[in-house]
Amino acid sequence: MAGIEHIEVEPDEAGMRLDRWFKVHFPGLGFGQLQKLMRSGQVRVDGGRVKTDARVQPGQMVRVPPLDVDAKGPKSGPIAGSDLKHSGDAELLARMLLHEDDKVYVLNKPAGLAVQGGSGLTRHIDKMLEAWTNKKGEKPRLVHRLDRDTSGVLVVARTRGAAQKLTAAFRERDTKKTYWSLVKGVPRKHEDKISTWLVKEATPDGDRMRIAKHGEEDADHAISYYRVLETAAQSLAWLEMEPYTGRTHQLRVHALHMGHPIIGDPKYFDDDPNWDFPGGVQKRLHLHARHIDIPHPNGGRLRVTAPLPPHMVQTWNLLGLDMASAGEPDDE
Repeated sequence: MAGIEHIEVEPDEAGMRLDRWFKVHFPGLGFGQLQKLMRSGQVRVDGGRVKTDARVQPGQMVRVPPLDVDAKGPKSGPIAGSDLKHSGDAELLARMLLHEDDKVYVLNKPAGLAVQGGSGLTRHIDKMLEAWTNKKGEKPRLVHRLDRDTSGVLVVARTRGAAQKLTAAFRERDTKKTYWSLVKGVPRKHEDKISTWLVKEATPDGDRMRIAKHGEEDADHAISYYRVLETAAQSLAWLEMEPYTGRTHQLRVHALHMGHPIIGDPKYFDDDPNWDFPGGVQKRLHLHARHIDIPHPNGGRLRVTAPLPPHMVQTWNLLGLDMASAGEPDDE
């Protein structure tokens, strides 16, 4: 057991919640233990008392009392493609963890990792969650999905009862999901609602959704909302998008339907010889599940925000897009 430490917050930890900071540096420290240390004032930031949801900034000093846990066991920071191949399930899940309590985990899913299995998939989150099976033999349960190429907030239930309540919240649309995207061009209306019918069709490149006519067989109604947060040289727009319904590829198809497909979308962004793909921007899907607001199984609301994946951070920096200008939802 080490003595009192004062650890400086690193530049890549800017804006990280203090409880998440401890999860990264001291993965063996339980949330309950941390709360006790906070309440008794043993954990301080720049000498002052703080709460677990405080946001740390580079250069701040975190006072860490003696802890009977291992320091910084697993690797921290953004999850790269090599990590997905070589890191263990429990380690990867711990690095994705944004929120943990007795009923719910919230993960920040990296782009490129599937949520569920499919043909040719050797690794997916549903299978990885077996590493977090509890002493009763209960494996955490998925309650919603994200596309493989979409990063961001993924809610996971820790118990059967929690899964039932969370699933009902999604079904009854008592959730608010906010996505950030970067699209080609700038929509004429800076805020609007998109309402269409969608149907799945098989293509040589796999299943794809398309706009359908009202009444078309197997078509589902889909509603999305968007607003423009910022633009770059009138050739790109940063959108905040909210799906009211939860159809497959809904936001991606609706962006295409507007005439403003999401940058780097492998299914719905067609190369245009009259439009230059921005230099320095990776050809990866620029769609991120940024924030969720959902009823907590124990009562009240759970609100969690996920940091952008590395390829989108790179793009935002390249284009000079100011994340602070969007305003941040309040997490609890």
